Amino acid sequence: MSPTTQKEVSVLTTSDAKWKTYAIQMTTSDDFDANVDHLLKLVSKLPRHSIVVTPEVCLTGFSYDRMEEAVKTGLYAIQKVKELSEDKIITLTTIQKEDGHYVNRTDVVHNGKIVHSQHKIKLFLLGNEHRYFKAGSEEEVEIFEIEGMKFGILVCFEMRYTEFWLKLRGADIILNPSMWGKPRKYHYEILTRALAIANQCYVIAANSANEDMAASSAIIDPDGKAVADDETEVLEGEFNPKEVERIRRYIDMDIFHE
Repeated sequence: MSPTTQKEVSVLTTSDAKWKTYAIQMTTSDDFDANVDHLLKLVSKLPRHSIVVTPEVCLTGFSYDRMEEAVKTGLYAIQKVKELSEDKIITLTTIQKEDGHYVNRTDVVHNGKIVHSQHKIKLFLLGNEHRYFKAGSEEEVEIFEIEGMKFGILVCFEMRYTEFWLKLRGADIILNPSMWGKPRKYHYEILTRALAIANQCYVIAANSANEDMAASSAIIDPDGKAVADDETEVLEGEFNPKEVERIRRYIDMDIFHE
């Protein structure tokens, strides 16, 4: 992983809503501490009632030669994110160590607590993830609820497995932290939008902006319309539950919003 330069903070804005949605499209340098400081700066600027998704392992990358350091960085970052999570829902993917095994874990933090954790299940063979991480269980792909909103998570490569899409039918918002490579950029864009349309829900896709990564982060509504800009570090959208209900009634696929 080569060092990259952090971008200046920029925000692409849409209309007001009770819950704003944010996809952080940041670069990851070899300086783990600098990455943490930068992410915390970005998150601290976001308002209350924010749903924030960050790229997969955005604080360390897949630093296989620095795994213990990556674990320490992740533990520290989670604690700091907790401090910023009052009236915010923040998704952070880090390298952790559990029972002697390294895992790629996504934590969802809200009001100072981890309210949901999920291990990456489908490890990316081209990136040798299977050699370093213990995979999670498919049972972990499930709908969970925060503040009356129904969420699901698919991490990067898991987006390709449409059987997981079915498990998340009924979710209002699917969170997608990714470290998706540039050679398959159009795959990412098609899959994230197709998921929103097929499941008639919002998708918040946050991908790395490193030079070899696809960017293509987006906030996609249930009709497939996307807020996207590869040059913007913080994408802003909104969650409108009435839009979920409208689409599910307009094109009835037996997905009901309660």
